[in-house]
Amino acid sequence: MAFQLFKGRRVLPPALRPQFDRSERVLAWAPCGDGVVVATNLGLWWDGARTGWHRIDKAAWDGTVMVITTAAVAAERAGYEVVADAAPVRLPLTDPDHLPHQVHLRVTSSVRHPVHHEVPGGGLWVFARRVPGMDGLAWTVRYDEGTDPDSPAVAAATDQLVAAAQNDL
Repeated sequence: MAFQLFKGRRVLPPALRPQFDRSERVLAWAPCGDGVVVATNLGLWWDGARTGWHRIDKAAWDGTVMVITTAAVAAERAGYEVVADAAPVRLPLTDPDHLPHQVHLRVTSSVRHPVHHEVPGGGLWVFARRVPGMDGLAWTVRYDEGTDPDSPAVAAATDQLVAAAQNDL
């Protein structure tokens, strides 16, 4: 695969460009198998689909493979979402260039105000995420393993903790 350079910057060939939104711009990209992985201002593209930065919980780079773990919405509650990890996706990158750095930067900068709390029978994280293209923050809860999110005591404590975090801002 030939790469075109423009003032020291690699340009994504038009034939490899996904269907971007009008406001979307390429930050970095890398070949991956028969396709590409593309980081834009709105999210990360692989296998022809974009995942918003606010939906990527973990990204690990070992020098050859990027492992992306997205957040699966387990429940929507008043003023926040409850998420859990989806199955990790392995993306073997050839010639990664700046892609791993951009992914790390975008994922970490999307998280705001993470705080861990103890609740009856376990714990949880309350945090806000910046959502590309949206004003304000989206609030999220991730329960620790073994915590029962359906317990009335846990649900009530969670509602209070999220409300307190939102009021603190």
